[in-house]
Amino acid sequence: MKILFTCAGRRNYLINYFKEALGSNGSVYAADMQRSAPALIDADYSIVVPSIYDDNYIDALISNINKYNIDAVISLNDLELPILSEHRIHIENAGAKLLVSNENVIDISFDKWKTFLFLKDIGLNSPLTFTNYSEALAAIKSNTLKFPLVLKPRWGSASIGIEFPESLEELELAYKLLKLRVERTILAKASQEDIEQAILIQEKISGDEYGMDILNDLYGNYKGSFVRQKLSMRSGETDKAISVIDQRFTEIGKTIGSELKHIGNLDCDVLERDGELYVLELNPRFGGGYPFSHEAGMNTCKSYISWLKGQDTFDTDNQYEADVEFAKCDRLLKIK
Repeated sequence: MKILFTCAGRRNYLINYFKEALGSNGSVYAADMQRSAPALIDADYSIVVPSIYDDNYIDALISNINKYNIDAVISLNDLELPILSEHRIHIENAGAKLLVSNENVIDISFDKWKTFLFLKDIGLNSPLTFTNYSEALAAIKSNTLKFPLVLKPRWGSASIGIEFPESLEELELAYKLLKLRVERTILAKASQEDIEQAILIQEKISGDEYGMDILNDLYGNYKGSFVRQKLSMRSGETDKAISVIDQRFTEIGKTIGSELKHIGNLDCDVLERDGELYVLELNPRFGGGYPFSHEAGMNTCKSYISWLKGQDTFDTDNQYEADVEFAKCDRLLKIK
């Protein structure tokens, strides 16, 4: 079996987890637009491709799928997900199973306003959110929305552009600055759909923060939820965490997985305030917190491989334990 990771970036842990799961029965390919992407070093085979926004990107991807007889494609980048999903037929006609959710799932997850509405519709708590600046001001004046607040791009990735204003003056300045920044970052293309409402104004939930992997099979059927309490963050990713088993999270994960019907792993943020759980974001891909789930006993990589083979080893792959604590660190790789 040959598995290709696109936008591989720094996800070396996934490359190595899948290599270990495949053993001598397959190979891991990694593609990125930068030949210096660290994940390319650990992959069995590395491929340099154009930017995901290049007109030739999909053609280049399909060419490599054909060249290397790739069996499955897994994306590791939020911005790429809608592009791949849109071209699913072309990719799968080339012979590779695309392990990416459908366009509706990606739209709900990538558009944080739609995420808020979706969570509200399925009966889950989520921080009070606005996309209209005037409506947010009115809510502040009526004491419905209170400082401190969170400002972030509506179509965002990797914690780019998050601000925490604590007064009306800070809110006004941060809002104007963030709007300008969004228009000149990698989020500009994603935000052009509605640039006037491209900034989210959200209540700030103070309390314990958790990451949760919600796992569905390749047909969108819910399988399980795997939770870790975040002990520290670094560059928008979980840096230190401890595994948790709690039925409250299981119920939330099952509700999201069953209603959203995403494909494979979904990375989710949950906050706890006064005993209440609030779901913050949904990312239908492997996230930076996955290694903590893996090391605590959930080998999602093996489950993926079994599902691709038409089997199901989830029950044996799931040996998840509570109170397993890990911390990340960097290592140096020579660019070949």
